[in-house]
Amino acid sequence: MTELERRIAELIAASGPMSVADYMVMCLFDPRAGYYTTREPFGRAGDFVTAPEISQMFGELVAVWLYSRWKDAGTPKDAVIAEIGPGRGTMMRDMARTFRQIDPAFCEAARFALIETSERLRKVQQETLAGAGIEFSWHDSVESLPDGPPFIVGNELFDAVPIRQFVKTAQGWRERVVGLGKQEELVFLAGASGIDTALLPPDAATAGEGAIVELAPVREAMMEAICARVAGSGGAGLFIDYGYLEPAVGDTLQALREHKYDDVLAHPGEADITAHVDFARLRAVAERYDLQAELTSQGKFLLDQGLLERAGRLGAALDEAGRQTIREAVERLAAPDQMGELFKVLAVTSPPAPDASGLT
Repeated sequence: MTELERRIAELIAASGPMSVADYMVMCLFDPRAGYYTTREPFGRAGDFVTAPEISQMFGELVAVWLYSRWKDAGTPKDAVIAEIGPGRGTMMRDMARTFRQIDPAFCEAARFALIETSERLRKVQQETLAGAGIEFSWHDSVESLPDGPPFIVGNELFDAVPIRQFVKTAQGWRERVVGLGKQEELVFLAGASGIDTALLPPDAATAGEGAIVELAPVREAMMEAICARVAGSGGAGLFIDYGYLEPAVGDTLQALREHKYDDVLAHPGEADITAHVDFARLRAVAERYDLQAELTSQGKFLLDQGLLERAGRLGAALDEAGRQTIREAVERLAAPDQMGELFKVLAVTSPPAPDASGLT
């Protein structure tokens, strides 16, 4: 039993079962033993590898998209280029290098910001970005960014935001909670509280007992804050994550430990816990703010942004082993059976702007 598992069990014994959302918060963000507050999860030495660490091409093409949206917006001089949830700072480093190559004057005029609440990760990001040739500022939230139109990117941001789950029982839909089993082990149970049926996906009406529905109010609140800022100041947002395009019944809660799937309840604080993103709900938030919102797959986005052309230019100066590494990176990022279809891209822009999404 991990130290955090023991504390969770004690809390449940004293106060009763906790929601899946509260369980995720403790596992990921507990100050003493939370996964993100105590561990280095990124890279091959961690538990998972993100797209920016697979290849520099990912960050470069995201930078091209952001720069194009800045041009579409009329090249505002007070633009704020921000990454939310920047991990080790790898993508921002690649974007900064690309911005400097494309337009040095843009780098002098724009402000560059990272939204990160973890002091540990801030220090890692500062080390990664040392020598990038651009001045960065760090912020706790979208609301605290400098004034000016924001051009915001988030990669694998929303999947780690805590979710609520509801399970179909003989008595109807009940919130799924984490409780204690006969041996004092952590188990999933059906709680007493229900759900507003208006929030259920269309296929919930025919779902059988044991079916799971997921909601993510905190995720939507984050999107609200981003969209409010873009709607009020202009700008754009680009969000890449694994998820689905339409709401549906299904249990996507998962844990990853040492690059392998793990039991969600087995190692609290020692495994990453995530859930697939319901992109339709995020798009609906953007549309409530009268923003243009378009969805596509990561593979299509990268190919449309020039992934193959960039791979060719990088490979031209390499030997055969280097070119093979580039080919493998392209395959992993864009192939339908790898990240290409599983990961989705949501582009949000403030109209009017011709072809504002850059996705077609």
